[in-house]
Amino acid sequence: MSSSHLSHPASDPGHPTSWHVLDAEKAVILLNSDRAKGLTPAQAAERLQQYGPNELIETKGRSSLEILWDQFKNIMLLMLIAVAIISAVLDVHESLASGQFVFPKDAAAIFLVVLLNGILGYVQESGAEKALAALKNLASSKVRVIRDGCPLEVDAKELVPGDIMLLEAGVKISADGRILEEANLQVREAALTGEAHAVSKQANQLLPADAPLGDRTNLVYSGTEVVQGRATVLVTETGMQTELGEIASALQSVETEPTPLQKRMSQLGNVLVTGALILVAIVIIGGTLFNPSLFQELVKVSLSMAVAVVPEGLPAVITVTLALGTQRMVKRQALIRKLPAVETLGSVTTICSDKTGTLTQNKMVVQAVHTASCSARVTGEGYSPEGEFVAAGEMASSVPIKDLAELQLLMQACVLCNDAVLQKEYGEWVILGDPTEGALLAVAGKAGLRKDDLDYQFARVAEFPFSSERKRMSVMVKNTPDNRSELFPFLMFTKGSPESTLERCQYIQIGTQQVELTEAMRSQILEQNNQLASHGLRVLGFAMKSLRELPPEASEDVSEADLIWLGLVGMLDAPRPEVRNAVAKCRAAGIRPVMITGDHQLTAQAIAEDLGIAKPGDGTLTGQQLEKLSQSELQSQVEHVSVYARVSPEHKLRIVQALQHKGEIVAMTGDGVNDAPALKQADIGVAMGITGTDVSKEASDMVLLDDNFATIVSAVEEGRVVYTNIRRFIRYILGSNIGEVLTIAAAPLLGLGSVPLSPLQILWMNLVTDGIPALALAVEPGRPIVMQQPPKNPKENIFARGLGAYIIRIGVILAIVTIAMMAWAYNFTQQNTFGGTLDPDRWKTMVFTTLCLAQMGHALAIRSNTRLFAEINPLTNPYLMVSVVLTSILQLLLIYIPPLQKFFGTHILSWQELLICIGFSTLIFIWIEAEKLLLRWFSRRNKVGYPQ
Repeated sequence: MSSSHLSHPASDPGHPTSWHVLDAEKAVILLNSDRAKGLTPAQAAERLQQYGPNELIETKGRSSLEILWDQFKNIMLLMLIAVAIISAVLDVHESLASGQFVFPKDAAAIFLVVLLNGILGYVQESGAEKALAALKNLASSKVRVIRDGCPLEVDAKELVPGDIMLLEAGVKISADGRILEEANLQVREAALTGEAHAVSKQANQLLPADAPLGDRTNLVYSGTEVVQGRATVLVTETGMQTELGEIASALQSVETEPTPLQKRMSQLGNVLVTGALILVAIVIIGGTLFNPSLFQELVKVSLSMAVAVVPEGLPAVITVTLALGTQRMVKRQALIRKLPAVETLGSVTTICSDKTGTLTQNKMVVQAVHTASCSARVTGEGYSPEGEFVAAGEMASSVPIKDLAELQLLMQACVLCNDAVLQKEYGEWVILGDPTEGALLAVAGKAGLRKDDLDYQFARVAEFPFSSERKRMSVMVKNTPDNRSELFPFLMFTKGSPESTLERCQYIQIGTQQVELTEAMRSQILEQNNQLASHGLRVLGFAMKSLRELPPEASEDVSEADLIWLGLVGMLDAPRPEVRNAVAKCRAAGIRPVMITGDHQLTAQAIAEDLGIAKPGDGTLTGQQLEKLSQSELQSQVEHVSVYARVSPEHKLRIVQALQHKGEIVAMTGDGVNDAPALKQADIGVAMGITGTDVSKEASDMVLLDDNFATIVSAVEEGRVVYTNIRRFIRYILGSNIGEVLTIAAAPLLGLGSVPLSPLQILWMNLVTDGIPALALAVEPGRPIVMQQPPKNPKENIFARGLGAYIIRIGVILAIVTIAMMAWAYNFTQQNTFGGTLDPDRWKTMVFTTLCLAQMGHALAIRSNTRLFAEINPLTNPYLMVSVVLTSILQLLLIYIPPLQKFFGTHILSWQELLICIGFSTLIFIWIEAEKLLLRWFSRRNKVGYPQ
């Protein structure tokens, strides 16, 4: 991000200003302001006109009306609209010719189907992006400023560069600014940086130009919150030029790509419509050339064929399938925010995960301590202060802590240099505060020390807060009466990064003595630090010194010197126990897990190796190295890097884009505001339900209710099951459609004189006869092998892996069976009216019924590609049997209930004719089951596995 760089009229427009490198006075001069009086009302009004309101601007997206209109641009719906119009014209023509009104029921039904499909599509797409609204909520609505020498409260949107802003504890900051003066100012910047602890700010610091955002301690940012102290701030950036504005711009610049399913459905539509138009052209042109008088009849045949080709029920079935998938995922702790994401999950090839809280428990536990003469590992779990210190080495034994003065001092430092609280709630030890500090209280508890007791003995009187520049903090406490308190009434305890703390030490505690530190000792301490870090531990260094008097405020650089080194404490954010299995499951499924963390490189690498994400010797890319790489260079490395360490949220967007450039389908986790652009860019943005910000959740496709990596893998598994089921019912629906089209086309060729199926009957088959069993197939449970196969190529054709061949083959078989029955039925019904009690056109109803009942057998047989129907437990999907029985009953109602007969144009069948329909329709079930037996025989003969 670069919002701390902005050209202003007072500065050279060609050179953006880096506010953190300037002293406060120069910043005031550059913005032509006055630190005592602020801007005049006239200046403020002029700048408001020049820079615009201090608010995030939303780029114009599609309106609700545009989204709805776009639904009717779908090529299949356009064809149906054309069919409906032509059908209505034919009905009007018939009305005029006969002198009797003919209600255009076919056209009305088709238009209703088109409207319902359009509404379904609209509902899926119209979920407005609320990420920007969540960003806006981070800023305060009112701000205190100084204008013309008077403090007053103004609307935040009226802030302009050059304003003097007054901050105090509890205030949400509304603009970026350079601190002019402060008193113990601490700002929580977790929304921007992801760092949980508050940052101590200092007005007088000058920082290098390349200082990362989290280290710019002389600046404050819009959207962050003051947790302590007060400050006077010069507003430097407003609106879209702030860091928050940069995020908003990045968020809105990310273009949403169609999901793999959306691409496949578009491809399917193109194939079906092209095929339908070719068939219509052949029938009309060929038939007209053969007999011009048949033109109107051929048009009716063509309309029926066009309706038969389009799977009208498919969009509804897919929508319901995805919705059912979301319900199953919620039970597995994954909340899906966007329906198409369900299927996209099944195509994921790479999962990029944060470490803390997702791969790990976000519970720091001290594992090892090192002092000058003692190295020990610490037992125990979680934040429970129960465990023991065991001496490292071959002769492992419990360490007598009370006999080791240096270890006792180290444990005291862990408690006193600490702001957390450890307490027991509902039988479980929990911490209030930073997890790292909680771990220190727990290890001290294992040494028999309690925070309440030590805080009473050594009352805190002052402190130097942690700063990212110093990488340490210090507290000053009153000395106890029996500890040389007359000479040294105060003690200072310091903790921080081992390197920064050690460099301020002149002595080392050995037993009860302080000995001068030698270079050999320093090297040994740093080597111990590296060893602990290489095992995935986060390491802190501790030191102390006695004080004759309290040091002056803000004298850290002078006061934190000549310290006495106490030792190292190494702690581990333990991996979640279920993550190792989840990572192994990813590997077996051909999905590459990638760790992205802000932690130390050695720590990240050790945990990644422990979890199976990386292997010993695998490369690790740090944020500093990534900064130096061009995007093309990153793209060349991204496939070989499984661990990214010391990276900032802004790097995530580059990593996602590089992976996508390589053709990967990427799931990316994130919880902070700065993660939002990467979450939106990813094919599956995964936000944290517990620790995530509202902005990250609104930008995501999925929210983890338990913040657990294993939940992502479970969601991927569910996505694969959903995609498998989608392919299953596409086979089922389109096989029927092919059979319908060929049957309709055959009627005039056999000289049967009329169309066997009306558009309304075809809609019934496509929506009800096909739709209800298809919905039941959508809840078919997944098989264990679903996560033992590589992810399907997201670019694969919808008809890939035999699906197209199956549809054509079953469609042709269905057509042959139905046409054979139709030819026999036509002659039979013409000759046998049973004294005029039965209509001679009932052959059409026999065709209609045979096609419908054949689909019931098809639904039962299609549950598995390889297992026979009799080998599958029907109770694993009871909905299928219910749907088959229900649909069959509905079909019989159409034949034998007079009002339905009239509406759908059916005729009563004798029980013998109904049995003939059932007999012919059963042949489809027998054929599919015979194919499975043939496949088994072929596989055994050639000693190959069954295709799944």
